Amino acid sequence: MIITWHGYSCFKIQEKTRDAEVTLLTDPFESDGDLKLPRSLAADIVTVSHDHAHHNNLGAVSGEPFVIDGPGEYEVKGMFVTGVSTFHDMVEGKEKGLNTMYYITAGGIHAVHLGDLKHPLEDRHMEEFHNIDILFVPVGGGDVLNAKQAVEIVGQLEPRIIIPMHYRTPGMKDLDGVDAFFKAMGVSKPEPLPKFKITDKDLPQEKTQIVLLDLA
Repeated sequence: MIITWHGYSCFKIQEKTRDAEVTLLTDPFESDGDLKLPRSLAADIVTVSHDHAHHNNLGAVSGEPFVIDGPGEYEVKGMFVTGVSTFHDMVEGKEKGLNTMYYITAGGIHAVHLGDLKHPLEDRHMEEFHNIDILFVPVGGGDVLNAKQAVEIVGQLEPRIIIPMHYRTPGMKDLDGVDAFFKAMGVSKPEPLPKFKITDKDLPQEKTQIVLLDLA
């Protein structure tokens, strides 16, 4: 599996399944100042966590991707995706509505993308989750989890690998930076990677790994 980060909650996940080479794109966003998606961005699958310009810019994706924008179970070219509904606020969706988390399985790796989660998870939210290898967790505060809340979610889900997302990048002022998350985790900030490559055989077995990605 190859994972590339484009900003906010947008990742390109590439995997060779038994059927084909598959690209899944999460939460494509509209341009925001200096933060822009690449012009030549194509995908076989696009997941949308909720209806907001920072997460639903389908027009930025070329080709004819299969769009998943809510709860349910899906299989596309040997990649399996399950959408699980949560709230986008702390008051059961009364202010911000709903959010969809996605459980993604490909190449023997199980990943969870939390979308714009803001509240602690309950057992009913995690019924579809098992053996989480990679967790994409928002950490920037505001409309998503802040650093302390993100650490609590990590404790609930116990992933093998953590990839923080939806935090302040150059030119942005409305989100916290990622340093607060590493401080809350009590670990040193790792060197950022341009992309992350992993196979199921290389997954850490005992110690949790935190991966920091550069903007692509």
